[in-house]
Amino acid sequence: MFKLKISFVLLASSALLGCASGGKPALQATSADKAPLIAKAGQDVAPPKLVVFMVVDGLPMRQVLNYRDQLQPDGFKRFLDRGTWFANAHYGHGHTVTAAGHAVMLTGAYPQRTSIISNEWRDPKTGEMVYCTQDAAHTYIGNKTAPLAGTSPRNLRAETVGDVLRGVDPAAKVIAVSGKDRGAILPAGHKGTAYMYMSETGQFASSTYYMPAHPQWVKDFNAAKPADAFFGKAWAPLLPEAAYARSVPDGQFWQVNSGNGNKLPAILGDKHEKPGPLFYANILPSPFGDELTLAFARAAIEGEGLGGGVRAKTDILSVSLSSHDYVNHAFGPESRLSHDHFLHLDRYLQGFFQYLDAKVGAGNYVAVLTADHGFADTPEWAKSQGRDADRVNPAQVLSWVNSGLVKKFGEGRWATAFSAAGILFDDKLIAAKGVKPADVYEETKTLLLQMKGVADVFTLAQLQGTDTQTPYLEAMRKSWHPDVAAPVQIVVKPGWLFGSRVGGSSHGTPYEYDTHVPILSWGPAWVGRGEVKTPVEVADIAPTLANILHVRSPAQAQGRVLPLPKPAVAAELK
Repeated sequence: MFKLKISFVLLASSALLGCASGGKPALQATSADKAPLIAKAGQDVAPPKLVVFMVVDGLPMRQVLNYRDQLQPDGFKRFLDRGTWFANAHYGHGHTVTAAGHAVMLTGAYPQRTSIISNEWRDPKTGEMVYCTQDAAHTYIGNKTAPLAGTSPRNLRAETVGDVLRGVDPAAKVIAVSGKDRGAILPAGHKGTAYMYMSETGQFASSTYYMPAHPQWVKDFNAAKPADAFFGKAWAPLLPEAAYARSVPDGQFWQVNSGNGNKLPAILGDKHEKPGPLFYANILPSPFGDELTLAFARAAIEGEGLGGGVRAKTDILSVSLSSHDYVNHAFGPESRLSHDHFLHLDRYLQGFFQYLDAKVGAGNYVAVLTADHGFADTPEWAKSQGRDADRVNPAQVLSWVNSGLVKKFGEGRWATAFSAAGILFDDKLIAAKGVKPADVYEETKTLLLQMKGVADVFTLAQLQGTDTQTPYLEAMRKSWHPDVAAPVQIVVKPGWLFGSRVGGSSHGTPYEYDTHVPILSWGPAWVGRGEVKTPVEVADIAPTLANILHVRSPAQAQGRVLPLPKPAVAAELK
């Protein structure tokens, strides 16, 4: 859960020749300003010089709206007041986790096609752990490479918008920046170059999948040791105490120590003599992880000259900011710490957008912001409010299932392990006992439905079937890939989480608090203004950006063009 590698992916992308979109019809939407919709988004306007695609890891849409009155005028409000935002944007898949979400965004395809079913899973044939962006053939440049380290997009079985764009013109560039390797490598696709934050050294590094050595601008960035500037810096509340009355105070027993304590103000590097591996790792669960990532994004813009070419060439900058996810995991989205972190992020975005206005030109780029998943309230907090919420212990689940299967089918360890949202089984034991696999799966479902906290269980037959009426089955089907996913998938009850420790929160369910995320957009020549209430999905972003860039949609895309209100004035900005 707390994978301490900030990733930054540098994708060389391509310019704007190419064909129209995949031909999927646009949805009909209702906009606050009743502006006409672009049937083929952006096709009647020359492409921008730069697409800025932003992800806030672990940001539920409810947090954007809950704190709207406290936002700066040009951070998130740039989208809400002067762009188009989608009030009912969701993920369509059920196992809502970081890697799966990041794989959807710019491919437009669900895990059932990308094969990125989770952050990690077990190989169904060997039982070995698999990390979503692992590739043993490649290592980090100038830094230690741990087992299962994220070094390439090899496991991603789909192309991205950047891949399509680069196929048109390899000279165009796509930069993807993230607080996690998976948060950059997956949106970047197969034809880019990745840089990752090394939590032991405070550097950004690439892997040998992308290049043999770093360019000079990366060397210069690392030589300046920007991470060290946060040593001894205080994360203090931005607003007076009364402004946080809507949030849960610090220091609750369920708010775990993320490395910087669980109360504000928090001093980074407190009790450390000097910057070192623990300090560098602890930058992530603080606002300064995002500040550092945006600093590297600026360095990439400068070093690679993003958005600086003639109009016939477009670049893509993808920035996935990871710190909010770490904060929400440790303290819960209901906490003051999460509330304050969001306000810090808002200020960082304001500064970043103003930098882009000056460097690239306000009329030369499109910005889109989303999230990879939402977040559940911390179960202990929810229970204190009288809600049905708790945790399901995975070890106890396996023990219960195996005890029941032994009674039914005889001795043996029938269920071997959890894998993503499902359970794997000993296929050799099943064959040796002469038992039908389907019977084992059905009995497992019967057993699991007896457990407190389990809402439903879907078997292989259901996942391979065509039933679209059973609640959450279609969502879990979209999370299920036949080559890598387990044959039995579990959905916990609303408010419940898988986990054994007391404290912290998580995500990973098909419920609204996990699927409802922001899709916010801005770009005066390409995006109108207003709130769109029509239901849309994150998978719709890729076809939309492809249309704006005048290229085809990624081959595996399942989304449709977003119903963007048409700009009031046609593009006249240079």
